[in-house]
Amino acid sequence: MSNFQVTSNDISTIAAQARKAQSEWALLSYGQRAKHIKKIGPYLGRHVDELVETVHKDNGKLKYDILSTEILSAVMSLSYYISNGKKFMRSTGIGLGCILMFNKISRMVYKPFGVIGIITPWNFPLAIPFSEVVMALLAGNAVILKTASNTVNVGRALAAIFEAADLPKGLFNYVEIKGEEAGRAFIDGGVDKIFFTGSAKTGKELAALAAPRLLPLVLELGGADAAVICADANLDKAAKGIIWAGFSSAGQICGGIQRVLVYKSVYEKFLKKLSILVEKLRVGDDLDSDVGPLVNERQKQKFKEQIDACISGGAKIAAKSQGGDLNDQTLFAPALVLTDVKNSMPVMTEEIFGPVVAVIPVDDAACAISIANDSPYGLSGSVWSANHTRAKKIALQINAGSVMINDHLMSYALAETPWGGFGDSGIGRTHGKIGFQEMLKAQVVVDDILPFSKRSLVWQPYSKKLYKGVRAIVSFLSGPSLFNRIAAVPGVMGIFFRYWKK
Repeated sequence: MSNFQVTSNDISTIAAQARKAQSEWALLSYGQRAKHIKKIGPYLGRHVDELVETVHKDNGKLKYDILSTEILSAVMSLSYYISNGKKFMRSTGIGLGCILMFNKISRMVYKPFGVIGIITPWNFPLAIPFSEVVMALLAGNAVILKTASNTVNVGRALAAIFEAADLPKGLFNYVEIKGEEAGRAFIDGGVDKIFFTGSAKTGKELAALAAPRLLPLVLELGGADAAVICADANLDKAAKGIIWAGFSSAGQICGGIQRVLVYKSVYEKFLKKLSILVEKLRVGDDLDSDVGPLVNERQKQKFKEQIDACISGGAKIAAKSQGGDLNDQTLFAPALVLTDVKNSMPVMTEEIFGPVVAVIPVDDAACAISIANDSPYGLSGSVWSANHTRAKKIALQINAGSVMINDHLMSYALAETPWGGFGDSGIGRTHGKIGFQEMLKAQVVVDDILPFSKRSLVWQPYSKKLYKGVRAIVSFLSGPSLFNRIAAVPGVMGIFFRYWKK
């Protein structure tokens, strides 16, 4: 048993120790905290290949996918948050809302929550927790991190990464606990906020557990993304982009493309281009492979069942990659392109964690938008068009947390862009300014700057005169005509001197 393995009962002790460390950590200046976190950069640089190998052994992801989507994004996010976190935490003034409240000056201030609980999945076992831990620590919080049970070696690697920051004892805690116990243990153990990435089902269960405490959550859940291919799109680029976003990490990405909606006028042409590229994809686990294995036998079986349901319902396989077999004993599955799909099929209604995209002809933008939004999920999407004005117009009508134009999936790697979705894709955001501020409690401080005042305008004692005066304020602010508003001025002025009345 490693020293990271704990029971549910241990979490409250760990949280108490973390809270003690956090109270001192939060008193440090942002620059002092950032000085610690900066030490992580050189560590990452020295251990790139080791980290790639660790992730590869834990979940089977291709080494190139790990390097490009996990290590690179971690390095970029580290630099971004160190450079911008202070700005995101800065106290800011709030503009005056009404001239009659001229004496009230308000400011937004931001405070750390305290102890942040982070529960992360197996498909991005390094990049997802890394950025969230960095943000939490820079914001002045302590952290308890639990990674997926089948990627514990990555979790231990993360523990070593943050040990390189020379943090106060107890501030960062990596724990290994059964997945089905983690949520309740974190909630009962006293964490102040939870960041969870995983399935919609588990996210909803976690929200129910958190409800009695009104514990705040950020939930990044599933997706079944749609890509809209317009008639004027660069079809060669679009086909390559669909390959990337549909089959990277063997399709085991919540923000990967699942539904490809193509204008009928270019449908056959696009399908042919996509099919040619898919048939050239190489399934394997070496540096020359394009599509890697699924994470385990259970995931492959689920993927097979979803594909079988589509085929039995009338869907056709329009293209298949080289290698991979749904019926053998390996973890490799072929990359598939499905056509003739129906709205009731799993590829249209469920999140599929496997290498498949469905290509669907659409009449126009309205039809594409309708199908794109006909999903319980709303994580991300894309629009492919040479006309950026048209593409942006379509993008704004897609019900997704992020929509990319002439690209897909990559916004997760942009540390400056918030990540999260609508509907069953979750609540809250990670990444960017909004994601960083999810690590902070927002507080308003309102100062009364009126000198020598004795009371507020509307405090007791009440009177007929006060009623008429406040009524005049309402008329001054919302009278039906200019004449009414001007007529209310004497009444307003009549109670103004209450500020100085004993």
